Amino acid sequence: MTKCMWRGKAVKALALILVLLASLPASAQQATTGRATMKDADTIIINGRQFRLWGIDAPEREQTCRRDRRTWECGAEAIQALERLIGRNTVTCRTLELDRYGRDIALCYLGGEEINRWMVTQGWAVAYRQFSETYVPEEDLARAARRGLWTGTFVMPSDWRKGHRR
Repeated sequence: MTKCMWRGKAVKALALILVLLASLPASAQQATTGRATMKDADTIIINGRQFRLWGIDAPEREQTCRRDRRTWECGAEAIQALERLIGRNTVTCRTLELDRYGRDIALCYLGGEEINRWMVTQGWAVAYRQFSETYVPEEDLARAARRGLWTGTFVMPSDWRKGHRR
């Protein structure tokens, strides 16, 4: 391949990347980094901005589950698992889109580890199949290993919310 042909392809690739970046919402064009607090097990707050973890659904704070014939506070425990993972470390979130509530739907990272994937792998969230099947393999692994929510029985978070709207 000649230098001219290579340059031409490189220019076209760069132009395509620039067009794709320009089509993203402004919030998606840069990462937000900082200390995070947990609103719940699938929504974190960094610098006052809410980030809903893309592709996953976790139990609500008030949601309970069953294990060993007893009720346990699986929603609160899922939040605690996320808090233990993040601690006081710096989190980076990259917005993919905005939801109907104006929240950033994001992939979030702690160092090199994707938090969204970790929550499903550890069994504290499920793949949110309504929006993506990306984390179905991780959910299957968590279920087989009886991790997190899978140590007992539970109502899927989206179904639980339908029955508990005020």
